[in-house]
Parts: sequence; C-alpha cells; structure tokens
Amino acid sequence: MKKYNTAFYLILIYVIMQLSGIVFAPLIFDLLMKQDGMEIQQAKLMASGWWVFISMAVATLISVIIIRKNKSFLNNLKGKQSSIGASIGWGVLGFFMVLFGQALAALIENALGIDPGSENTAAFIKIADAAPVAILSIAIFAPILEELIFRRVIFGSLVQKTNFFIAGAVSAIVFAIIHFDFTHILLYAVSGFIFAFLYYKTRRIMTSIISHMLLNGFVVLVQLNADNIERYQKYLETLSNSQ
Repeated sequence: MKKYNTAFYLILIYVIMQLSGIVFAPLIFDLLMKQDGMEIQQAKLMASGWWVFISMAVATLISVIIIRKNKSFLNNLKGKQSSIGASIGWGVLGFFMVLFGQALAALIENALGIDPGSENTAAFIKIADAAPVAILSIAIFAPILEELIFRRVIFGSLVQKTNFFIAGAVSAIVFAIIHFDFTHILLYAVSGFIFAFLYYKTRRIMTSIISHMLLNGFVVLVQLNADNIERYQKYLETLSNSQ
C-alpha cells in the first residue's frame, strides 16, 4: 500500500507544479514590471522562466524526500539491477539511441508533410534565453520529475500487469501527450519508448534520467547557439568552396 501512496503523492506534486504557474507566474510578472525599462514581453518570459525554475526545483526536492521515506519504491521491477557503472553507460548510450530514434521519427513526420521544429521546444528556448536559470529546470529537474512519473509510476506499474511493449507504448503516448505538441507527438513518443527500454533494461531509473538529461541539455545547447552554429557551417562551406 505504501508504494501506491508514494506514486499518488508524486503525481499530485507533478500536477500541482504544472498548474502553479497560473497563480504564481503573474505575481513574478508584476514584480518585474515595477522595474524601470522592463518590456512586457521580456517580463513575461522572465516570469515564466523563474517560476519554471522555482516550481520544478521545489517539486523535485519534495519528490526526493518522499521517495527516501519509501526505499523500496525504486526497486519495483523484477530482475537483477545492472551495476552503477553499466547503468551510467547505458544512460550515455541511450542518449544516442534517442537521437537516432528522433531522427527516424523526423523522417516519418517529414514524409507525412509535417514541418520540422517543435513549438514546445521553441517556447522553452525563448524562456531559457530570457531567464537562463530555467536551463537548470529543462536539463536537470524536468528529466528527474518526468522519469519518475512516466517511467517509474506509469510504465513501472503497467509492466507488472501487462508486458514491456504495452507498458512502454502507453507510457510513451502519455509522455508525448503531456508535452502538448501534438504535431510532433511521434517524436516525443519514440523518445518515451526508448527511455522506458533503458529503465527496463537496467532496472534503474537513473539510466533513463541520465539519457533524458543529456538529451534536454543537448537540445538547449544547440538551440541557444543555433546562430553561431549556422555561421560556422557557412564558414566551413566557404572554406570548402575556396579549395
């Protein structure tokens, strides 16, 4: 019964975190607007960024405290856990697996006439650019919370009553839906399914968390430096053409 209480509390914390911005982000916005020279759009982005950071940091801290009180919560999958070293290795390898999976998903989307580029990702990048503190939430707190909810709670519960493919598919679809970017739902679902595989493979949630952190960090790094990368590519093309 205790493990079900833990799962319930984690879901409740996650839902409250998601909804908290409705109340608290406007309060931060009002404080920012009192500063001289602060533009409305800039204040909105900064308010969102700071509340994303605060809410996710608090939610992660509370979640960790709750899990520590139920030491068996993270050991729910049957089978022997991989060693710490192997789990870390699979986490790093999983990052490249997700990149490959997303590339295939992008090809399928392109064949279906879906334009590349995620609105959800673009929105978070604007927020991170205005309030860099939000990068910590995107690259660290979000992966921890999402892996606990979608892999440990949803996948971890379903896989004991069904099988890996059903549990993986359901958790991946829910993971995709919660990002509210339905145009690229395949992209998110593929990522979610691979994260589920990594968790199931090692029986350690840290593995999928590592891959998720690396993915989010990589995406933020590339997006924030998109202009520099484009200039460098043009520079390389110039060198190539001059030879």
